[in-house]
Order: sequence, then structure tokens, then C-alpha cells
Amino acid sequence: MKPEHLPLLNSVSAPAVLPDGTRAVVSVVRPDFGADSYVGQLWSVPRDPEKLPRRVTRGFRDTAPAFSPDGRVLAFLRAAPGGKPQLHVVEAAGGEPQALTDRKMGVSSFAWSPDSSRIVFASREPDEGRYGTVDGVGSGAEDGRLITDYKYRMNGVGYTRDKPQQLFLLDVPELGGEPWVKPVGRAALQTGNGNGKDQRAAEAGADAGGFPAARQLTTAATDHTGATFSSDGSAVYFVAALHEDADQDLVTGIYRVAADGGAPALVPVASLGAQTVSDVRQSADGRWLFFTSQDLGGTGQDFVAKNTVLHVMPSAGGEARALSDAENMDVAAPGDTIGLRGKDSALVLNTAQGTVELLEFSATGDHALLVHGDRVVGGAGDGGGTVFLSYSDAATAGDVAVLEDGQLRLLTDFSAALRTEAGIIEPQEVTFPAPDGYPVHGWLVLPPGKGPHPVLLNIHGGPFAQYTTAFFDEAQVYAAAGYAVLMCNPRGSAGYGQAHGRSIKERMGTVDMQDVLAFLDGSLEKFSALDAGALGIMGGSYGGYLTAWTISQDHRFRAAIVERGFLDPVSFTGSSDIGWFFGGEYVGSAAEQVAAQSPMATVAAVRTPTLVIHSEDDLRCPVEQGQRYFTALKQQGVDSAFLVFPGEDHELSRTGTPHHRRQRFEHILAWWAKYLPTETNRGETG
Repeated sequence: MKPEHLPLLNSVSAPAVLPDGTRAVVSVVRPDFGADSYVGQLWSVPRDPEKLPRRVTRGFRDTAPAFSPDGRVLAFLRAAPGGKPQLHVVEAAGGEPQALTDRKMGVSSFAWSPDSSRIVFASREPDEGRYGTVDGVGSGAEDGRLITDYKYRMNGVGYTRDKPQQLFLLDVPELGGEPWVKPVGRAALQTGNGNGKDQRAAEAGADAGGFPAARQLTTAATDHTGATFSSDGSAVYFVAALHEDADQDLVTGIYRVAADGGAPALVPVASLGAQTVSDVRQSADGRWLFFTSQDLGGTGQDFVAKNTVLHVMPSAGGEARALSDAENMDVAAPGDTIGLRGKDSALVLNTAQGTVELLEFSATGDHALLVHGDRVVGGAGDGGGTVFLSYSDAATAGDVAVLEDGQLRLLTDFSAALRTEAGIIEPQEVTFPAPDGYPVHGWLVLPPGKGPHPVLLNIHGGPFAQYTTAFFDEAQVYAAAGYAVLMCNPRGSAGYGQAHGRSIKERMGTVDMQDVLAFLDGSLEKFSALDAGALGIMGGSYGGYLTAWTISQDHRFRAAIVERGFLDPVSFTGSSDIGWFFGGEYVGSAAEQVAAQSPMATVAAVRTPTLVIHSEDDLRCPVEQGQRYFTALKQQGVDSAFLVFPGEDHELSRTGTPHHRRQRFEHILAWWAKYLPTETNRGETG
């Protein structure tokens, strides 16, 4: 795979399953160099093997499909070029989609009511005078912001208090009805009610643009997420931080608001301490509330390597019971979304040793492992007792399968062109002992040919995240350029239990560095095709941290790449969107303790040539982290360079514009060509 093959990466959404289980619909989105954006449409995937998948929409970017419970209507989000996602509906059998919203900042998520007549959706609502709500007042001319809280920014969003995510409810119009036509001339002057709305639109319950009128359900100046209807449609459940002193902790709770309006009420959860709730769903029979959450300890901030747990409690109130194992299961993957199956069961995804599994839990505590093995399940849905799922593995960036008799039957092949045109190198799974005997699990992606091959030790972010068995564009691009790529899940990673993840709390740069170096040493000893004299090290976010820390301790690497790194815990506090709590929880608060884990405190020991990569709009690891680290390297004479991308945030390598993602790869390969040239990557000078 080469950087120019990025448009072959088709990502596949969680499937929306028709209630009778005969087919599913997924969105298939890819990077597009021509549009310098992400484009994609919805595909219908029949269960019948005699019928082929087909594209059913032709929008610029159509995502998040969801069938109405009666199966008659398909709702989804559509974004025009340069525009925000808006809610659309179309008859399930096909037809022309109809737009239901025209929100200034778009729609982020939505859910159907049980009777298929209404939709609740979430949208960021800007304060008056901000984000173009007043003509002629651009971002540079807005009023100043008076900040009094810790929580006022978010990576990828920017300021949050002046555009909180609110919930709205609308009635879905009859799709076969007469389309709205914008009045002109004399008709446009008729207001009917004196407030500028067209009379015909008002009579139809629509605004002046012909869109159904949406009723706002929430108003607090904080984000309201995960909205779903109760099983009887009378209320909406959601997640928010509405408690007193919410700015001082990470606690979120479950709230309920009547569908016809009113004040949201906290749903009390007995028997649990401080939690951050990520998702909530009422069972189909109405008896139970399923929710996922992390325990935050006595401080309400102890988030480090806490597994997400599935809980259940009676809808009428009472004690909550944990259904999943808090120590050894993490049901946060990939998007904290609970699916329902049957009258009282939930579907969740579990992060497990480099894979993501699909599990089913009943309210009574029974559970079943539905899908496991060397794959990453991305989402699942049930219709008529049939489970469809999207997944990725070593041979696909995303596909759809159906679960039959405990086995998966593949229904699509969206990565056929990727395999044919770019080629995929299958990783080898290996485990090596750390100096204390602890097993370090990971993968080697070995390029074609005898070798010896230069080696890139690639370190993931998080740190509570994991490398997986799934297709990974980074490893494929580097291997195709002639590099042996090593990827492991050291202590601190997710998927191996809480003790594994929490072992680096206030000990960053200790056993985690030992683990990645032991994995490197074990690989060099086992595989003769690896060149022990030609080593590079790289990583992003926490991986940037551990790369910078390692090159201050170990000088065997010819070069390094430090990307969007957590490099100075001191300046991170106050500059990062999570800085007010993250550093204190991971590295402690005592000055000498922080310095003992800080790459900036040990930068004077670095001799390794280093490329620093950062994004200007990164609020998670702010650009000053990279700027200061690069400057320190330059001041002490280390060969270094600083690559900075405008308009991008912390997610550049995953969701940055296609042009920037390709350019990033080109710069990385050029850096390795300079210090670790291969037959296929020698750079411009050869």
C-alpha cells in the first residue's frame, strides 16, 4: 500500500437491520482526493446470498442509517460538500430522500420513537452572535469569551459552552405527501401569523423552509448525548452532567425527559459510586434499563484504565447490577453503543487482547459470546432474530456479515480493490517476555524479500487503547516501503484487564518502556530478516510521549518520529482540553514525580534525529507541546524538523483531510528514507 491508495479504504458503519431481518443498510465512506473530503453513500446488503449488495443513495456523504421500527422508512444523515450533516428520510423500498432539518451546525445523532412517528436528534446550538448567527460578524469579530470553568473546549469541536449539544424532537411527515414549495412574489408576503413564516408551512407544522418544526427538549449549557426513546415512547433517556459542581469531576448521569416537554429528571442509580455513563437503553419490554459506565473512584476523576461495564437496573428504580466483568472486560469498543435484541437482551462490543468481540447479555445475567476471533467488530444490529455486523480484519478495512448458526457468512467485499491494487501484508502475531517475565503481545508486519529489513517500532496512543488484528493503513504503508513494522500492547494498554492498564498510573515511562523494548529485542532475536543495526521508533499521542521518553533513555535508534505527543505534563495542564485532570491522574502532582516522567525534563539527553509532527488545531495535545520539544532539540544541536498541519486537530492521521493524510505519509517516508533507506524508499536523492 502507498499513500495514493488512501481512497481505497472503505470504512463501513454499524448495520441498520430491517425489522424482518431480510437485509441491512450500511454507510460506506472513503477518503477522496478530488473533493479533499470523505465521501460515501448507503448500501443495501441482502441476507439472501442470491442477491448482491447495491448502492441505494447518491449523496455526497450519507451516514448513520436507521430503519424505523415498522420498517417503512430509512433515516440517515446527509452532508453536502462543505456542509453539515442533516437528517433525511426515505421510503425503505427506495425513492427520493427528504430533508427534515436545516440546523446551522448540523445533526450529530438521532433515534426513532417505538411507533415510528417521531425522531429525537442532537444538534449543537450556537449562542446568538457566534458562529455566523449574525450577518457580518465573523469569528474574529465576535465578543470576547469570559471563561470560568475547566470544561470549555473539546478537541475537534472547539469551544463548547457557547454551542452545547441539545436535544430536539420532531414529527416525521408522511413521505407521500405534497412537497413544500417555496412561495414567491405576492404569496411570499403573506405571513398568516405575523412572524415571517409562510402560512402554508405553519399550517403543516413546518418552518419557513418547509422543514418539520422541531421542539427543543433540553436547554442546559452542557452537552446532552445518547438520546433514545423509552420503550413506550412517552419519554427520552439521555446522558449529561447536570449535577452541582459538574465542572469539578468527570461524572455523568442518566436523565429522563417527557417526550412532550418538561424538566429533565435524574434517574437515580442505587448501589454505585461516582460513574461516567456513556450510553443508556431501555429494554424492549420496558422492564429494564441497560447502561454502560466507568467507575471514577472517590474523587470522581480516577479514570485511568477503567474498563467500561454494562449494568442493568429496573426501569422503575432500584439497584444496578454489573453484567460484564469489571476487571477483565471492557465494553467501550468502539462507540459505547448498546444494541437491543429480543425483549430483554443487549448487544455490546468487548475489547479483548487485540480484537473486539460481540456479546449478548440478558437482564437476568446470562451472556453469550456471539463473535470472537482475529477480527474487530465495528457494530451490530438485530432484526427478526438475525444479527448483521460490520467488522474489519487483516484482509479488509470494513465488510458486512450475518451470523448464522454461530458462524459468520460474509455478505460484502468492499476491500476487493484494496487487496488487488494495493496489496495487503498479513501481520504475524507474536508474544515476548519483558525483563520481569510479563508477556508482551503484538504483531510484526514483515515486508516482502529476504532482508535484512530496517525496523520501525510503532507505539500506539491512548495509553488505554490497543493495536488490533484489523487492517491498519500505517503498518501497510511502511511495510510496502520496505520496513518491518513492530506493534505491541505494552502495560498501560486496553484489552488485557484493568491491572494491565493501571500498571503505569503515576509510573509512565517505566514498565511500558520496558515492554516495548523487550518486544523489539525479542523480535530481533527471533526473526533473522530484521536488521538490528537499522532501527527507527515512532508513535502518536501517548505513542509520541513514549517515543520521546525512550530516545532520552536508549540511543540505539537511528531516527525517531514524535507525533502529537504528550510531552510536557506541566504546560499540558491548562492548555489541553483534558489537561485539568489528565496529567494529575497519570503522572501525579508532585513536581519531582512529574519531572521523573516528563520527556521535556529529559530532552537534554536526546541525541536521536527526530521529526516532530503536530496539528495547529490540536486541543488534546496542543501544538505548543510539539513546538517546545522541537525548539529544545534544535537548541542542543539534534537534527530535527517540525511538520505542522493547518486546520487539523488531534485526529489528523485518522480523519484529517485526504490531502493532508497523504502528505503526512509522504513526509514520514521521506524522513525514514533519509535515515533508514530501503530499496523501495530511498528518497529523491537515492
